[in-house]
Amino acid sequence: MPSITEHLSFHAASLGLRSRRNEILASNIANAATPHFKARDISFEEEMLKQEKIGPLHTSNNRHYALASINTGEETLYRQPINPSLDGNTVEMAVEQIEFSENVIRYQTSLTFLNNRISGLLSAIKGE
Repeated sequence: MPSITEHLSFHAASLGLRSRRNEILASNIANAATPHFKARDISFEEEMLKQEKIGPLHTSNNRHYALASINTGEETLYRQPINPSLDGNTVEMAVEQIEFSENVIRYQTSLTFLNNRISGLLSAIKGE
């Protein structure tokens, strides 16, 4: 029988990772005008594989695009710009805003799933 920790660990890890990604994306947005700043990101799928040892996550449609990034051997990736700027800054506001918005929505979804799991456990404990 799985423990409560095992029951909640996936969504808890997801929340922590999404929170960390929000910080990185917010930093990118804040440094949009900083010369030579390199936009960073993390791969949610790869980090969840490291933390949870789960199978690979797949896109739901062949027309979905993967984010173009260069892996530097660390968990933080550097984004390849679609339209590079003359000052060496790789932040593209449209890309960052889309990624940030998507990440916030996914954070809220993970939070909802975690709340539902906790409510289910409380109901089971109370015998309802």
